[in-house]
Amino acid sequence: MTTAREVFESMNLTGGLHPELLADDVVIEEPFAPQDRPRRIEGKAAWLEFATAERANLPFTLDNQRVTALHETTDPEVLVVEYELTGTVLATGRTATAPFVGVLRVRDGLVVGWREYQDKAAIARALA
Repeated sequence: MTTAREVFESMNLTGGLHPELLADDVVIEEPFAPQDRPRRIEGKAAWLEFATAERANLPFTLDNQRVTALHETTDPEVLVVEYELTGTVLATGRTATAPFVGVLRVRDGLVVGWREYQDKAAIARALA
């Protein structure tokens, strides 16, 4: 059995959630998403459709991820991850870093849930 930690360690958040890691019924949540973005997407196909379009329009490139903390929980399916993503703003060439928290749920070696909390103020400052 693949643990949540092992699955997370195989993820590369700068490239997005890899399709082969996602269960067909995965739920992706961004509770603090702006009003023009979905807060919850259900299903692998729906997520991939959304993410492909979203990635094509990003005003920055994602260059690096750095994990700052991993918190294993009493539920073996769940891992809480603190990390930073660093990117380069396409319009200015400026590099910036923003912190995130992700809650990962893995079952049978596949991601069945990913909830991400983003520092919207840091992202806005980076894009300004």
